Amino acid sequence: MGETRRRWGAAVGIAAVVVPLTVVLGAAPASAASCTVQAGPYQKKVEKFLGRPVDGRQSTTDCKAIQKFQRTHGITPSAGYAGKITWGVMDLMQKQKAVGNKPNREGRCPTNRGRIACVNLTLQISWIQDGNRVKFGPVPVRTGRDGDETRTGLKRIGWRNIDHHSTLYDVPMPYAQFFDGGQAFHAAGVSMWNPPGSRGCVNMRKGDAKTYWSHLRSGDDVFVYGRKPGT
Repeated sequence: MGETRRRWGAAVGIAAVVVPLTVVLGAAPASAASCTVQAGPYQKKVEKFLGRPVDGRQSTTDCKAIQKFQRTHGITPSAGYAGKITWGVMDLMQKQKAVGNKPNREGRCPTNRGRIACVNLTLQISWIQDGNRVKFGPVPVRTGRDGDETRTGLKRIGWRNIDHHSTLYDVPMPYAQFFDGGQAFHAAGVSMWNPPGSRGCVNMRKGDAKTYWSHLRSGDDVFVYGRKPGT
């Protein structure tokens, strides 16, 4: 691809890494659970992230804003408490955004193997590069939870199934590209920040998984490194 297209792909990926707060703070369901009146240990940090007045005190408006964020990303209980898990998700979002368009600035993903899909477990991001050129991404991903970690190392895409369905977990796996046994890139209908994580696969948003499908082929390399927080 040309330089213009490369920059466009990287910019699109980064722009999509962090969900805009206008989306995160969408309308709450009518059946909303009661809000907690207790301030959490990460109250000020959470308030700042959500654009709320940073006073460290829990207000009704604070609680509703936190609660909406929790529901968006499947954080339970969604009582509006500024606890460790909620702040952990927000902190990860900020770190992902800070990567910018240079996800391989530390040189961890190989640049001497041509086209390769890279997965940074620590930051929960993935991208496709060719040499030093980022072809697509980085985009947020959801990797294996504690006990079902996504395995690290140099892999290779063995087979692909655009309309795969898992017989083990009885769930759809659109745009599945398997690179290590049963572990694969595939689209998932949950937030990429939904804890605790996948069963080992690299979950992606549908649009990102579809782009990976169009960019990658059987035999392409995949490099997984780092360690997912909480594993």
